[in-house]
Amino acid sequence: MGIRATAARYALLPLRIFLGVTFVYAGIDKLTDSAFLADSGSGSIGELMRQVRDGSAVPWLVDQGLKDPSAFGYAMAYGELAVGLGILVGLLSRLAAFGGALISLSLWLTVSWQSDPYYYGNDLAYLMAWLPLVLAGAPYLSLDVVISRRRRRQGSQLFT
Repeated sequence: MGIRATAARYALLPLRIFLGVTFVYAGIDKLTDSAFLADSGSGSIGELMRQVRDGSAVPWLVDQGLKDPSAFGYAMAYGELAVGLGILVGLLSRLAAFGGALISLSLWLTVSWQSDPYYYGNDLAYLMAWLPLVLAGAPYLSLDVVISRRRRRQGSQLFT
């Protein structure tokens, strides 16, 4: 296999590593920041949601989070952690990437929506970065591949 074929084969790996590490870090950062997980106060998820509510594209979504900001913050943090770990190890990678895309979409429509011009808001770029992984998954260096190969081997042994 030539260098071009090898580069094409592993082209999504840097994206997986970047998004995985970023989302794991974001989840851990939220879970270790007691101010963020509070319902109100400076630096809290509740205060952030109240600030962005009227300028978001989907204020009803912000309203859902405002019913229990702390629980919403924990859900966001654990979601980011699950997505990041899933895409890093390549386990249920398309589902993990879809989860990452949904998180990024919801953040773009709420927190980043007011960014002007739109490309100053990083959540739209994250959303676009997740899409190739939603489509392709993690075809190399992943647990998905290991599991798939094991299932194929076991399936061929059953019918031989």
